[in-house]
Amino acid sequence: MALWPVPVERLDLETEFGSTRVNACGPSGGPPLVLLSGGGTTSAVWYARVASLARTHRVYAVDLMGGPGLSVPGGRPLRRPADLMAWLDGVVDALGAERVALLGHSYGGWIALSYAVHAPDRVERLALLDPTQCFAGFRASYLVRAVPLLVRPGEVTARRFLAWEARGGPAVAPESVRLTGVGGREFRGRPVTGPRPDVARLGTAAPPALVLLAGRSRAHDVRRVAAVAGRSLPGARVVTVPGVGHHALPELRSAELDGWVAGFLTG
Repeated sequence: MALWPVPVERLDLETEFGSTRVNACGPSGGPPLVLLSGGGTTSAVWYARVASLARTHRVYAVDLMGGPGLSVPGGRPLRRPADLMAWLDGVVDALGAERVALLGHSYGGWIALSYAVHAPDRVERLALLDPTQCFAGFRASYLVRAVPLLVRPGEVTARRFLAWEARGGPAVAPESVRLTGVGGREFRGRPVTGPRPDVARLGTAAPPALVLLAGRSRAHDVRRVAAVAGRSLPGARVVTVPGVGHHALPELRSAELDGWVAGFLTG
């Protein structure tokens, strides 16, 4: 969190699933924007995006329940995708928001798109950064390389995996590497997952959408993801960001990337 360039207010929101930690910044009266990070990470990874986002929005970066971070499970267990949607309902309710914009990366993108299908009336806009399990499955090679993260979690394993995935492109920050290693070692729970979101259910209720893909992503076939996203979300803007891997995309310091996201959210 020391990398965040803006003042942060720490919130602990009570839901039926426990206490959810949210890092909030930006003008208190700004339109609400909820950030959902990838699996195995925390809300801290948004440090490179928040300065731009907080100019126009009240930003709420969420530690996902059941994963690394400072959200504390309690009460009703979170076991199924329906529980995950109910948890996010509770978070949005606790923020006092009727509608929010959602920005999700990787697994957080799957949660965001699933929530848009679950509650389209509550999603103002939908921005997805290299979302996984939304428009195509994982590459088998990525899953094989990720196995050591489960069987030998720690900073060394995380560093090797993230360096392999980056393909020599921009690297994940050392702070994020350490956080991924500690998170894998200390939080051994499996994330709640499910089928690909049934985007066809949205019909004309689909919110405006932006899909930004990592050109060097090894998580999935980027061209296939782009093609399916364009067909599944009519009217969505689908952009491939060259030269960056899947895990580094949220941390990429890029005025062009900031412009795409900010322009979409304020358009």
